[in-house]
Amino acid sequence: MSGAPLCPVVQQVRPVSAAPRPEPAEIREAAHCFVVDADGRRIPFGALYRRQKAVVVFVRNFLCYTCKEYVEDLAKVPRSYLQEANVRLIVIGQSSYHHIKPFCSLTGYTHEMYVDPQREIYKILGMKRGEGNDISVQSPHVKSSMVLGSIKSMWRAMTSPAFDFQGDPAQQGGTLILGPVLLAE
Repeated sequence: MSGAPLCPVVQQVRPVSAAPRPEPAEIREAAHCFVVDADGRRIPFGALYRRQKAVVVFVRNFLCYTCKEYVEDLAKVPRSYLQEANVRLIVIGQSSYHHIKPFCSLTGYTHEMYVDPQREIYKILGMKRGEGNDISVQSPHVKSSMVLGSIKSMWRAMTSPAFDFQGDPAQQGGTLILGPVLLAE
């Protein structure tokens, strides 16, 4: 299957002001929390962007069908683009680290992925919980209908070795662009 590389979706689907930005003090506090990699190693969150800018995507949970489809699109971002821009692409979930490798395999995602199992960073950065959404926007990243996506998610939950929700199903996510300057006091 050769040919031109798949291009990532680049359309902005929500206005920048849709959610409040975390305060610098909140980002500094979150920097001291730990994330866990696919092998169970704990890494300070701040180390992920201490020396290099990073696009950090916090997903709802690893069974969320919209998150799965979004990460499938993130997987299409060529490593060479990130290297040329000197940027890291990082996905953070909020389940056990045991779910990272299967989720990467499922989505084809080969960039960095970690988990925040206790949702400490999610909480510090003010990411909401709950299903409510007052902004109605159709994302180009989501290919499944709500019904089909939900059925697929439930099937993955029922057929996974550890039948669980792979994170808090009510937790919302978000995306931040972080870098070395944000660590300065």
